[in-house]
Amino acid sequence: MTAVGLSKVAVSLPSWMEPVEDIMVRANRPATERKMFTKVYGLRDIPSLAPGELYEDVLVSAGSKALDGGTASLVLYGHTMLMAETNLCAEFPDRLRARLGLGDSRFYGLSHINCASVLRCVEYARRYLGRPGASDDERVLVLGGDQGSVGDDARVIAGTTVSGDCAAGVMVQRLTASSRYRYLGGAGGRDARFHRNIRMTAEENALFAKVCSAQVVETLERAAASAGLRLDELDWVLPHLNNKMFWRTFSSQAGIPRERICLDLMPETGHSFGADALMAMEHADRVGRLQPGDRCALVAIGQGAYFQAMIIEVQED
Repeated sequence: MTAVGLSKVAVSLPSWMEPVEDIMVRANRPATERKMFTKVYGLRDIPSLAPGELYEDVLVSAGSKALDGGTASLVLYGHTMLMAETNLCAEFPDRLRARLGLGDSRFYGLSHINCASVLRCVEYARRYLGRPGASDDERVLVLGGDQGSVGDDARVIAGTTVSGDCAAGVMVQRLTASSRYRYLGGAGGRDARFHRNIRMTAEENALFAKVCSAQVVETLERAAASAGLRLDELDWVLPHLNNKMFWRTFSSQAGIPRERICLDLMPETGHSFGADALMAMEHADRVGRLQPGDRCALVAIGQGAYFQAMIIEVQED
C-alpha cells in the first residue's frame, strides 16, 4: 500500500466563547446535569458563532490554512449535523470550492456515521491516493466540523457533552520529507445494537454507556495491530473530546495512563464533533508535546454506534 503522509492540522474557531452552563440553562437541562458537565466532565467554554458570523466562513478558514497556497484534486468533508438546517445548504460544495480556489476539484461529503466521519475521510483519502493510476503529486483536503449552535437542544448530548462550532482541515498526500505525520494504520467498527442513535430507549442508552469504552479499546487494538503495535507502545492518545469521565474508564480498560490521553482542549472547546481528534493533535503539536518518532492514536466515536481509530507517527518538522 502507498505510504501516506499528513500535513500539520489547521484549526479555525469562531470569535465567540460561551459558558457551558449558559448553553445548558437555555436548553432546560436540570441543575444536576449542569453540575456534572462542569464539575466532573471538565467542560467549561464552547466556541460559538457570534451574531452575523457564518459557519461556512469557519470552514473556509480551516481549508485555506490547510491548503497553505497549494491545491487539491479532491475535497472530503466529514460532518455529523444535517446541513439543511444551516446556511451550508444550496450549492454549498460549489461555493466552498470557489472560495478555496478549487473549482476543478471533486467534492464529497461524508455523513451518517456521525463523529466518526472525519477520521473515516482520512482513511478514504488514503485509499484514493493508493488507487491504480494515481499520480504522485495528488493531494486530498480533508475538512471536518459542524455548526453545533444551530440549536441549543441539538448541541447538548444528554449525559455526555456539549458541542461547538469549530472546524479543522488537513492535507493527505503520498509521504514526502515535508509530511508532518506518517500514516501507520487504522481501523473502524460499528455496533448495530445502537442504530437508533438519539432515539434510543433509556435501557439502550445505559447499555451503550456501559460498553462504549470497551468498543473503543477493541477498535484501537485493531488499529494498533494494523501498524504492528501494541497499545502499550503508543505514546499519545488524541481523543474524541466528549468528557473526562469517559476517558478515565478507557484508561483503566486499555491500560493506557491518563497522562498520555491529551484532554487539554476539553475545557476550552468542549466537543467539536468529528474534528475533535485532529484538534487535539494540532494542540498537542503546537504546545510542543509531540516529538519526532512519537506514535499517536486518533480516536473518534459516532452515535449510532460507529468507531474510528488511526495511528500516525510524528516526523521531523
